[in-house]
Amino acid sequence: MNVTVIGSASAASAEERALRDLYLEHGPALYAYVLRMLGGDTHRTEDVIQETLLRCWNKRNLADREGMAVRPWMFRVARNIVIDAHRTKAARPPEIGGATWLTELGADADDIERMLSSIVLHDALRALTPAHREVLEATFFADRTTQQAAATLGVPQGTVKSRVYYALRSLRTALEDRGMHSDDRGGRPSR
Repeated sequence: MNVTVIGSASAASAEERALRDLYLEHGPALYAYVLRMLGGDTHRTEDVIQETLLRCWNKRNLADREGMAVRPWMFRVARNIVIDAHRTKAARPPEIGGATWLTELGADADDIERMLSSIVLHDALRALTPAHREVLEATFFADRTTQQAAATLGVPQGTVKSRVYYALRSLRTALEDRGMHSDDRGGRPSR
């Protein structure tokens, strides 16, 4: 199968050869100019160059004639294409990425879930005996070892260990009574 691309060396018509010559002569300078305007975005630059050449093709403005220089005209067309794209983008609401809104929605849901879990946890802690609540506050919430908690509470270390064990069992039961169940990954409460 023989395919002839517009502007290729094997192009049949003089117009197609002229478009190729126009691109070879002015393309590199036009590319550098548009690339600077677009801040280094090569994909958009190539699109603008292609659109500029397409407009040259449609206007049959492929060679210098009657005192009109093609190069300044091409640069002006490319500049106008960039400006039009910028204005169109500015007029529309900002686009969001594919997963951005989902991530933000998940963050909101996580915050709400965390808040609800916190409320349930505080309620379950109020259901514990004062001694159990005190030992959990002295160990887990104050981030102390059982030895440090024993010194703070003024009780033996074995008593702290025993109370922590029974406090956690009571807390687990209180959370289950409130609809929170332990998952399979270490007994953390989950809904």
